[in-house]
Amino acid sequence: MEAHALADAVNLRGVEYRWNTRNSFTLSIGAFQVPRGERLLLLGPSGSGKSTLLSLLTGIASAQAGSVEILGQPLNELHGSGRDQFRAEHFGIIFQMFNLLPYGSVIDNVLLPLNFAPARRARTVAAGGLESEARRLLTSLGLPGDIGRQKAATLSVGQQQRVAAARALIGSPEIIVADEPTSALDENRQQDFLDLLFDQVDASGATLIMVSHDRRLAQHFTRVVEFADILTVSKTEGSNR
Repeated sequence: MEAHALADAVNLRGVEYRWNTRNSFTLSIGAFQVPRGERLLLLGPSGSGKSTLLSLLTGIASAQAGSVEILGQPLNELHGSGRDQFRAEHFGIIFQMFNLLPYGSVIDNVLLPLNFAPARRARTVAAGGLESEARRLLTSLGLPGDIGRQKAATLSVGQQQRVAAARALIGSPEIIVADEPTSALDENRQQDFLDLLFDQVDASGATLIMVSHDRRLAQHFTRVVEFADILTVSKTEGSNR
């Protein structure tokens, strides 16, 4: 990726994605860029195309037309396993439901993505060691120092959220994607979590892309984009494609 060091974090051009159902839907994006280091909030209600857009950005889904470039790498040039490897190395993802392994320890959950990302793993080792770096992130996110051996299932919602953030941040991936990460929290806890997340994102120099329906979050971001302004969804009745 060194040859693309100055490329935007995200660059989409002429993208089309079709759901192959009887009543076929097509999602279209003319152009969409996210510079490196930006804190971007994407706002849109349920059904606005949020999950599909995130799948395209992270290489889970492939566009049928157009170009999806991440850090200068066209994802259509990578085969399926290559996209999986690229996602593991360059993306940290905070899921809405956190997706922690309930009977795994906190430390095991934080270190999980490094099993699939050799470069992130090497950076973590160089930063001070796997468990040491995991504990540093957990402490930086406001969790007690002795929480590492607890099972994820025993944690509160707020604690699980912070463990999910530490898992996304471990190994300094270039892009952090957060899917409605504050939806289960009250306003005060939302603010605390965002402050801690922003501190860690700034420290690593990562690009942050957060999707939400909550307009109250807008004040915390360098740019706010409405889903309706970047994509359109059209329907073709009776299509079998």
